[in-house]
Amino acid sequence: MRFIVIGLSDSPSFELPVAALQAIETAKVFSGGKRHHELVQHLLPMDAIWIDIVAPMTMVFDEYESVSNEMRVDEIVVFVSNDPLFYGFANTIKRLKPDAEIQLYPYFNSLQMLAHRLVMPYHDMRIVSLTGRPWHEFDRALIERSLKMGVLTDWEHTPAAIATRMLEYGFDGYVMSVGEHLGHPDKERVRSFALEDAVRHEFEYPNCLILHADDDAVPQREYGIEEQRFALLDGRVNMITKMPIRLLSLQALHLRSHQVFWDIGFCTGSVSIEAKLQFPHLHVVSFEIRPKCEKILQENQRRFHCPGITAVMGDFMKVDLANFPAPDAVFIGGHGGRLKEILNRVYLLLPVGAHVVMNSVTSQSFDLFNEAATELRMHTISPMRLTVDNHNPIYILSATK
Repeated sequence: MRFIVIGLSDSPSFELPVAALQAIETAKVFSGGKRHHELVQHLLPMDAIWIDIVAPMTMVFDEYESVSNEMRVDEIVVFVSNDPLFYGFANTIKRLKPDAEIQLYPYFNSLQMLAHRLVMPYHDMRIVSLTGRPWHEFDRALIERSLKMGVLTDWEHTPAAIATRMLEYGFDGYVMSVGEHLGHPDKERVRSFALEDAVRHEFEYPNCLILHADDDAVPQREYGIEEQRFALLDGRVNMITKMPIRLLSLQALHLRSHQVFWDIGFCTGSVSIEAKLQFPHLHVVSFEIRPKCEKILQENQRRFHCPGITAVMGDFMKVDLANFPAPDAVFIGGHGGRLKEILNRVYLLLPVGAHVVMNSVTSQSFDLFNEAATELRMHTISPMRLTVDNHNPIYILSATK
């Protein structure tokens, strides 16, 4: 099957290359969104068959196949917005029909147009799509101190919602430039705002935005945060994992090569926050049974500019773990006397090569961890024994599936 994919601007008076117009004249089957149909209807042959692009995409491609077989045609002309390869429909074709032939007639993508309107070089711009996607990659870009970001929005991740999230975590040094209806001769509007002002505005859809800041206006990423600087549980500094122990525990987890990190018994969130700041690619899910710890974690996330941690409150043994991505790295910060049960439950979800780490201050927990790991046929690694200041020795225990 052959797809001719034509990118359209938002303007009703768009112009197409001659080759694209010739393809339209000879084609029989066409496809696109409802807005695209309205824009190009005057160009289509009288007997044209139109297939709407609506979710789910698999049903759309089933219809392509059915119509192609029925009409004995092997070519479909598809109309899309802007650049079909920029988070666009051409990528969907490559994913669902990898053997298909694709001919492209692209238009400028929305972020290119916005950069052009701002006369802003964009070769160094980091692209993040929030269109139908969670916050994860946007949070990662913030933590990694990207000074220039082009962001694709949707009805949920609006410019105001994005500004609100940035302000919550202390990324207030950016300027937000928003383009609405880019390419439309009557509706196009481009404006720049401080984030505090963007929160109060409503923006027409479709829109996209560029965030830009000077280096000294963006918070520095912390490394090795001293425990006294965290908001604490009942003011008890002894309830927090000490900084040297925390860093060595994260090192034992080999987080650079993993994707999903679970922190079981997060308390103040110090391990979760340190992991997210040093390895922003991680999906971090943190579990805690004590309700008051949820606000403590939130406070520490704001304090250290660390969005993107999923807090799960309640008894770990009763939580429906199917609601969260399966881990390939786990830190057990608290077990409430049920270490073996927790390790057994976690083990069932771990892929081969996953790491589990725990800190032990008693011989009982030391023995329980090793017994459980041995029973599960995990590979245990020689423990590290550390003493910090005048505290009791702590063992960093590690096992691999």
